[in-house]
Amino acid sequence: MKLRFTRTAGFLAVGTLLLFGAAAAFAAKTQNIVLIVSDGLRWQEIFTGADAALLDSKAGGSWLSEAELRKRYWRDDADARRAALFPFLWGTVAKQGQIFGNQLKGSVAHVTNGKAFSYPGYNEMSTGYPNDAIDSNEFGPNPNATVFEWLNNSEEFHGRVAIYGTWDVYKNIFNQSRSHLIIQTGWSLPPKANETPRDALLRELYATTTALDEEDVSNSLLQIPLLDYVKAAHPRVLFVGYGETDNWAHQGRYDLVLDSAHRMDHFVRQLWDTMQAMPQYHGTTTFIITTDHGRGSGLTEWKDHGVEEKGSENVWIAVLGPDTAPLGERTHAAPVTQAQIAATVAAFVGKDYRHDVPKAAQPISGVMSAGHE
Repeated sequence: MKLRFTRTAGFLAVGTLLLFGAAAAFAAKTQNIVLIVSDGLRWQEIFTGADAALLDSKAGGSWLSEAELRKRYWRDDADARRAALFPFLWGTVAKQGQIFGNQLKGSVAHVTNGKAFSYPGYNEMSTGYPNDAIDSNEFGPNPNATVFEWLNNSEEFHGRVAIYGTWDVYKNIFNQSRSHLIIQTGWSLPPKANETPRDALLRELYATTTALDEEDVSNSLLQIPLLDYVKAAHPRVLFVGYGETDNWAHQGRYDLVLDSAHRMDHFVRQLWDTMQAMPQYHGTTTFIITTDHGRGSGLTEWKDHGVEEKGSENVWIAVLGPDTAPLGERTHAAPVTQAQIAATVAAFVGKDYRHDVPKAAQPISGVMSAGHE
């Protein structure tokens, strides 16, 4: 459940934004790009796995027994523990790609919007810059055009850009009425002319499943139409937003945070495997996987985020694809920011977003090979 934040005093983001030269580098092999976000998923879980202090009913609010949670997700070694929670992220993405944000190893990834909650985060990553006017998740239609809208306005990508997410507010973040992007969000399914029994069953599940959040459908119910769309429509540029990791944290259910994080990892693997099995995508597709904000830490602040919960500005960013060198977990690396994601999305498909949007941050250095300019 997304909290209803209002304007608060900004904070100083960790680190500084480093610019990596005036010339934009572009990928050579990537033809398709997918940006995936697991809402509010902390860097602590990504890099160190389950938090021992939260594997109980008191601090973690768990309904599952501590013994069962430990069996599923606890390992004495941090590397083994994170791999148990995120087998695809650490078994494939980190081995074949790169991942930033482990502050324990000198890698910092952070937001620059000064708010550290959802709408400002999605705006920053999709436009390339923060907008201080966005001070609530109920802000309404985004006045800023995102990199997805920008790409969709080009002849090459028009009609091949789509937004699939659990949160209904994505319709405002990506300004559906202005951008005319293909958008599937929340608890509604668009009608189909020739509905199959499978379509009818899915529509019934949407209509009859008890909603934790009226704005946010379950990740599993998003995954089905997402995979169907990819197989049928072959998008070139895709945004996928999974919301459960944030929702269950706000509910104080650490057991379900872990379960939903583990299943999100499975959904990402499923999407990757599905696309790699298709000629249109095999060897030409890059995934960027990240989060919109961090959270607080300790026995209580892990449930929330924003300027009052220290550390909420810290995020993580992972990249997997044919143009990304397999450097794995980045250590002692230059800081990266959420704002750099937009130009990175465009650069992977050979487009210079900053040429038209100069206030956007530079692409992330080192995640793509030097190709054509």
